[in-house]
Amino acid sequence: MKVAEINRELDLAQAQGPVRDIIIPPCPELLVELQREVNQGDPDPGVIARIAGSDVAMAASLIRISNSSFYARSRPVRTVAESVSMLGVGPTVSVLTGFLTRHAIRVNSPLLEHFWESSTRRSLAMAHIARQLYGVDADVAQTCGLFCHVGIPVMLQGVRGYGGTLAEAMARQDRTFTQTENAAHRTDHAVVGAIVAKTWRLPPVISIAVRLHHDFSALRDDSIPADVRNLVAMAAIAEHLVGVHEGVEEQQEWERHGAQCLAFLQVNDSEVDSWIDALHPAFENVALA
Repeated sequence: MKVAEINRELDLAQAQGPVRDIIIPPCPELLVELQREVNQGDPDPGVIARIAGSDVAMAASLIRISNSSFYARSRPVRTVAESVSMLGVGPTVSVLTGFLTRHAIRVNSPLLEHFWESSTRRSLAMAHIARQLYGVDADVAQTCGLFCHVGIPVMLQGVRGYGGTLAEAMARQDRTFTQTENAAHRTDHAVVGAIVAKTWRLPPVISIAVRLHHDFSALRDDSIPADVRNLVAMAAIAEHLVGVHEGVEEQQEWERHGAQCLAFLQVNDSEVDSWIDALHPAFENVALA
C-alpha cells in the first residue's frame, strides 16, 4: 500500500471501522509542549529542561537514567539541566517521550507484565542500529521502537475479549500474531498503534512504519519511502535482539523474515552478534520509574 492509502485506511478505521469504538488516549500535554519545541527546528535545551522539570517523577527518571552505569560518568548528574546537557536534546526528548507514553497508556495485565521494559529495550536497540547505518535518524528510530506495540495495551483496555485473543496470539504457531487479532476483532495492534502515533502527531514516518512493522512485503515495495522501510527492517532486528537478551524462544517472524530484513539493511550476522554485546549494558539497565 502507498502512504496515502495507508493514511486513508487509518482514517476510515478510526471513523467508521472496527477501531471507532476504541478510546485512543489523548497525547499528554507535556508531550504536546515537547513536540512544539522540537518542531521549531532548533529546540532550546533550556526549554526542554523546563518541560522535563515540570513533573517531579519525570525529572527524577531523567536524572536516574543520566546517572546509570551505561553512561559511566565520573561525577553524578544532579539537575535536569545537567541531564539535558549530558544526554543531548534528541536523546533527552526520546527519554521524556518514553516516560510520558508509559504513564499515559497503562498496562494492567499479567500477560504484559514486562511490556514497557521490552518496549524500552526495543527503542534502545533501534536507536543503536540507526547509529550504525548511514542517514538514519536515531531519535526517530528510538521513538518508533517505543510505539511499535503500543496498540496492544490500547486494545487490551478498549476491546472486549482481547485478553483471550492476546493469549491465543502469543501461543499460536500456525498463523501470525496480527492474523489472530484480525480473525477475532477485524483489526490489529499495528493499525491501532499507528492511529495512536498519528493522533499524537508523531512524525508521519513513525505512524506508517508502525502500521507496516509486521508487513515485510513493504521491503519490496518501492512506493513505500525508504526511511519507512528502514524502520520496518530495523524493528524486526531490534525485536530479535531484545528476544535474545530476554531469553525468549525464537519467534517465527524472525525465522521467516529475519534474513530479508538483514539483507535490506545490508547487515550481516556478525554485526548482529556485536550489537547484542554492545547493547547488553543498556538492556540490563532498563528499570522503569
